Amino acid sequence: MNSVIIIPARYASTRLPQKLLLNQTGKTLIQHTYEAASKAALPESVTVACDHPAIYDAVKSFGGSVVMTDPNARSGTDRIAEVAAQLDADIIVNVQGDEPEISGAAIDTAVRILIDNPSAVMSTLAAPIRSRQYLEDPSCVKAVFDSSGKALYFSRSVIPHPRGGITEEHLTREPPLFYQHIGLYAYRREFLLHLSQLPPSALEQTESLEQLRVLHHGCGIQVAVIAEAAAGIDTAEDYNRFVKRNRLTT
Repeated sequence: MNSVIIIPARYASTRLPQKLLLNQTGKTLIQHTYEAASKAALPESVTVACDHPAIYDAVKSFGGSVVMTDPNARSGTDRIAEVAAQLDADIIVNVQGDEPEISGAAIDTAVRILIDNPSAVMSTLAAPIRSRQYLEDPSCVKAVFDSSGKALYFSRSVIPHPRGGITEEHLTREPPLFYQHIGLYAYRREFLLHLSQLPPSALEQTESLEQLRVLHHGCGIQVAVIAEAAAGIDTAEDYNRFVKRNRLTT
């Protein structure tokens, strides 16, 4: 069963303009993400699905594989589906372009779920949340799932929401009560192509979370828990912290 990684790369970004082209480390952010994704052992290739010549040229400049896609695509899911339609692969992995520190092991975990569970059509990851500040941050997407790991819901709000308020016991309990959703997905190719044809749901549009389209239409998402989430880049502060970490490790 073969798998490939597709990185949806959008030129415009709301909170940090043109962030995938930031290069204070000597490499663009999209190159960092591409190289991190390439460390996964199971996928056979990595391709960037972009919507702008500037990103296309940036990926070509470091020797990466890149495809221009419809600039009017509704979402990253639709963008990777456009590329996946032209590929011969069983499993498609969606790695966000602003995840320069994503681990190869995390990607392999998402792929392994679909290999080991023939009935699963889509997988993703989650990590425990131990910080109240992070728990209450809307940019941290929360996930809840059942005893078999099947997703129940994703939200920018605190879920589950303790009726009497959040306490230290809630944040330190074992097993964890709160989980951060990690925006990495693996899909069976046929399911991804089907998903891209489904209309967005009110839930998806309200929370601005693509994965809610899947749940709305009655499809399952299998969730695996990993120890820690990599730091994504959403703001200038996130990027500055990444630059400092990068300097310490090079």
